Amino acid sequence: QVQLVESGGGLVQAGGSLRLSCAASGRTFSTYTMGWFRRAPGKEREFVASITWGGRNTIYADSVKGRFTISRDNAKNTVYLQMDSLKPEDTAAYYCAARGSAYSSPSVKEYEYDYWGQGTQVTVSS
Repeated sequence: QVQLVESGGGLVQAGGSLRLSCAASGRTFSTYTMGWFRRAPGKEREFVASITWGGRNTIYADSVKGRFTISRDNAKNTVYLQMDSLKPEDTAAYYCAARGSAYSSPSVKEYEYDYWGQGTQVTVSS
């Protein structure tokens, strides 16, 4: 079982930055592909970014490409989402997720992630 705890959300003005963190329990974090998803009010949860176990490969949603950066520190069992040039449409609850199969590829598909955090709220004011 993997437990994920997000932090770093908050209120920021448009154009500002935030860095989200996701701390994972367990000794096998370094084998998990990780992802970030978000759910805006009244909308379905959507993919944001994913990173492979070693950090070599990343993928992003078109809506955040060039503004958000996903990274990880396996020594700290933590994955990060650096969010720059934030827009009001980035307002959402952000969720960290882990693929349970070791050494898997990055994925945009929500159903391929086995473990989820509780989420952290990001609000971008105009």
